[in-house]
Amino acid sequence: MRVAFQTALLSCEPIFVPKLRRSCYPHPNLPISWFPTKTLVFSPCRAIMAVQSRPTVQVRDNIELNETEKKIFDRLLGTVRHFGLQNQLRVAGGWVRDKLLGKDCYDIDIALDNMLGSEFVEKVRDYLLHVGEEAQGIAVIPCNPEQSKHLETARMRICDTWIDFVNLRCEEYCENSRIPTVQKYGTAEEDAYRRDLTINSLFYNINTSSIEDFTKRGIADLKSGIIVTPLPPKSTFMDDPLRVLRAIRFGARFGFILDEELKEAASCDEVKAALSAKISRERIGTEIDLMISGNQPVQAMTYICDLKLFWVVFSLHPKYEPAVSEGCDRLCVAYLDATWNLIQLIGNSTFNDEQRRLALYTAMFLPLRKTVYKDNKAKKIPVVNYIFRDSLKRKVSDAETVINVHYAFEKFLPLISYFASNEDVLLTEVDWEREFVDVPLASKPRVLTGFLLRELKDFWRVALLMSTLVYPRNIDCTEDLLNKNFELERRRSLFKAAEDAILKLGLDKIWDAKPLVNGKDIMNVLQLKSGGPLVREWQQKILAWQLARPSATAEECLEWMRETHSKRLRME
Repeated sequence: MRVAFQTALLSCEPIFVPKLRRSCYPHPNLPISWFPTKTLVFSPCRAIMAVQSRPTVQVRDNIELNETEKKIFDRLLGTVRHFGLQNQLRVAGGWVRDKLLGKDCYDIDIALDNMLGSEFVEKVRDYLLHVGEEAQGIAVIPCNPEQSKHLETARMRICDTWIDFVNLRCEEYCENSRIPTVQKYGTAEEDAYRRDLTINSLFYNINTSSIEDFTKRGIADLKSGIIVTPLPPKSTFMDDPLRVLRAIRFGARFGFILDEELKEAASCDEVKAALSAKISRERIGTEIDLMISGNQPVQAMTYICDLKLFWVVFSLHPKYEPAVSEGCDRLCVAYLDATWNLIQLIGNSTFNDEQRRLALYTAMFLPLRKTVYKDNKAKKIPVVNYIFRDSLKRKVSDAETVINVHYAFEKFLPLISYFASNEDVLLTEVDWEREFVDVPLASKPRVLTGFLLRELKDFWRVALLMSTLVYPRNIDCTEDLLNKNFELERRRSLFKAAEDAILKLGLDKIWDAKPLVNGKDIMNVLQLKSGGPLVREWQQKILAWQLARPSATAEECLEWMRETHSKRLRME
């Protein structure tokens, strides 16, 4: 076997080896055992590449507290001493992980071994008053099983930092629900094993100033950069299917590798069905939002795609009859990938956080922008609207912004051609300029762009970004997207040329510009007693006239109105 392996190692030829499968997890009552199962093709070169691609993670040996954390923990320990309590106070989960990675974390969760959070918070308040300090912002968040919140959480502000207090727990679940059938005080070890991932199962014991790794592999997995569940992944995911998305989010965020058995469990039909049936769409939407807003959104969506979860998460309306074309999910991720890389190339500072977040959603759903379903009144509704409002339960404004950009971004295409080549003839192809016939040719770029920016407002750069992805309109870029052969530098140049031209025209924030004349002025010139379609028509004409003449005054605008109106009357 060794000779065969060495030979294949040098030749990079695949060989057959026994597949080693982990049969159980390092729970105190379950010894680790490995046994060979079915064989698989093993390529040493690929194995070497996999090992080389595994991240090297710098993990600290101990946790260094900052001054605020020292003050907070001193007050908690002071409470324990003052009342003679037997509590072991532990910081749980993400704070411990992030501190070991040398990252700042302001999310401090205190786990209590023999007391409810609300009881301990009352004692902390009494202690603070005893030592002459003020207790701030005490609140108790009750359990709410219908929203998958099964434990009471108490909160209070100490040293201007919100601290959450909850008891250690041990839970058992029924088959088709996230409501525990058994819930009781648990030990720190039981609590560690019921958590989602080993890297999130670590504790920092405030009483002893020590790190506690009850799964015996939390720190090792953190150093190795592996996303693993403390217990077998399928049972962990069936207990709480949202843990699948959390595993993906943390894997992408830290650049860690998903354990093979975890991936197998996450992609199985039972777990996918449980994710759809057990978890509220709000919670799913929150996880997806965190991924899209995070530092590696493309990796996160790639994991979702690889695990066959894309249409589970981004579910379509049940009345949408045509089957989604094969590979549509991959194309969605490819558009996301291209947009993410283009944003990095252009410069992150060009977009604020909200613009970047919605730009990524807009790009990911570009392949679906013309896909609709019919509601109960046979009205055609974009499926993207359903994804945002029903599948992810996001804000209505998110759906409206993305759909608006989907509708408007193609209007940028002839303008990009104009700004890139400065050829007036290209603007004659614009079919949405009919109502601007009185605008001088030299002013049409400013007028056309001004109307478009007033439509898109703060998201005009997002629409411009989308237009550079599909430019030019008559060329199918699908294959280039999927093969990552997308000429990003050329598209960056197109974006910057158009953006610079728009700023040079003085159109940024043009949507805040007030009209030179109001509706009452229009009615006076037209000698109308009430408003109506004619007034709205003139409002558009006045806006075009004003965009073409940025230095004009209200008096000049009124004079132009009178002359134009008189000509129309004479022609009639």
